[in-house]
Amino acid sequence: MTKVLILTGDAGESLEVMYPYQRLKEEGYDVDIAAPKKKAIQTVVHDFVDGFDTYTEKPGYLVNADLAFKDVKPEDYAALVVPGGRAPEYIRNDPDFNRIVRHFFEKNTPIAELCHAPLALASAGVLKGRVTAAYPALAPDVAAAGATFKDAAAVVDGNLVSARAWPDHPQWMRAFIKLLREKAPPDRN
Repeated sequence: MTKVLILTGDAGESLEVMYPYQRLKEEGYDVDIAAPKKKAIQTVVHDFVDGFDTYTEKPGYLVNADLAFKDVKPEDYAALVVPGGRAPEYIRNDPDFNRIVRHFFEKNTPIAELCHAPLALASAGVLKGRVTAAYPALAPDVAAAGATFKDAAAVVDGNLVSARAWPDHPQWMRAFIKLLREKAPPDRN
């Protein structure tokens, strides 16, 4: 079966982990979730409240990581998804996270990222010269990584499909699945 890898950790945004996980499975892909350690990870729910300058955070679902970053063989996967939330702030410090991300960029395989994921991709050194969406507050971080920030629901830059946050899921996943089907059609067995 054609496999897709999701990289996240504690405080990954619940919707940004679960939506692509379920949507890709619905399309016929086998999906693994990897985190710094193989364990149940605590996701979070970020929401928007009138009058707040930023989002609020509440505990989300527990999600089982199928494997630890150190055990990931990226060559076993046809594509990569990096959700947002707060997880990118710390998973970017894991050398195996960076090893995995660089593999997908070097092989030009489909990559989906959104929200705060550019923080993690920047630490892997893969955003220079790219165009990416992100949570709008990250525009300066995207620029500092040498990329161009685009405030849009689905930005496709070669093999990279990005979006601002979970409200962009329909457009983001539609663009990513289109690219993924072209590069690695699912096994329909």
